[in-house]
Amino acid sequence: MELRGKRIMVTGGEGFLGSRLVAQLRAADAEVFVARSSEYDLVQQQNVHELYRDSRPELVFHLAARVGGIGANQRNPGRFFYDNLQMGVHIIEEGRLAGISKVVVVATICAYPKFTPVPFAEKDLWNGYPEETNAPYGIAKKALLVMAQAYRQQYGLNTLVLFPVNLYGPGDNFDLEDSHVIPAMIRKCVESKLAREDSIVLWGDGSPTREFLYVDDCARALVLAAQHYDSSEAVNVGAGFEIKMRDLAELICELTEFEGKIIWDTARPNGQPRRMLDTTRARERFGFTATTSFKDGLKKTIAWYEENRGKSK
Repeated sequence: MELRGKRIMVTGGEGFLGSRLVAQLRAADAEVFVARSSEYDLVQQQNVHELYRDSRPELVFHLAARVGGIGANQRNPGRFFYDNLQMGVHIIEEGRLAGISKVVVVATICAYPKFTPVPFAEKDLWNGYPEETNAPYGIAKKALLVMAQAYRQQYGLNTLVLFPVNLYGPGDNFDLEDSHVIPAMIRKCVESKLAREDSIVLWGDGSPTREFLYVDDCARALVLAAQHYDSSEAVNVGAGFEIKMRDLAELICELTEFEGKIIWDTARPNGQPRRMLDTTRARERFGFTATTSFKDGLKKTIAWYEENRGKSK
């Protein structure tokens, strides 16, 4: 698919990943319409109908979501399930009615079973129940994969569903109430260093592993998929490595120059034991490979937070 001059609608286009995607699409000379949540409530189908009417897109990227870390998922399981399911259902259905040529849906690694063999392969998506703390969110997103495949079979709607690993980078959410692990660790280290505190408290026991993908790399993957992929088979999008939480914490302490003690609060949940993706399909189907080294990405993220911390909650 040629992007130059293409009318493209992006939901979640003002968000962490969406803003990077919009920048890359505009750099490719696409005509981009950003669906703002203040103007269109995607949980309401009539609002989504009006969004398609106003934007008249040829290509749609659906990134809008209710998201957060373990704590946010525990506090809002019903809302995370309902809102994420409804938004995706309306985007795909109204896209069908509008005759859209392609819809790209961003799902989540939280859709995978709790005890998935590592590295996670797309064939294992249905081999068990997701980790309990984020199962409602993950199942809502995984249901959109079923819808995409059903709509391709019955209506010929070209819908892609991508499963990115945990994202990080400058501009991430650093609010400790609902942030993910990297921004939470960075904020705790930076704030504790400045306050001359001698320790930080982190959730769990430090044993789980996670994989992380720099946000600009993920945006590039979405563009490549839109250009070169035409299937409703799920595709993992990641960097192809894993790191233990205790090693991540020590690395962030080193990069932020926080010299205090790390205290692990084992009364708090660990989340899924291990997460790492098999990224073969993304490489083979549309040529995506992550290019940002993890340490460089962390340095950029820390520098952004240190410069903008007064603006964060």
